[in-house]
Amino acid sequence: MLDEYLARIRAHRNNIHRYRRLLKSNLSDVERQFIEERLTEEQTVLESLSDETFPLAFSVRKGADMPAS
Repeated sequence: MLDEYLARIRAHRNNIHRYRRLLKSNLSDVERQFIEERLTEEQTVLESLSDETFPLAFSVRKGADMPAS
């Protein structure tokens, strides 16, 4: 099951990279708008899938004192 999730994450990540490359090229306004919409969709799905696959997230609070080593 994890392999399937990782494959889906990889596919969405690859699509995001492809869309970003396309946005650097010479596009019409309609093409650019289409690619930007697809990019937003891919980023949303990737974020959701990543949260589902890796539910634990660690964050450091701003201003929190770090323990001395």
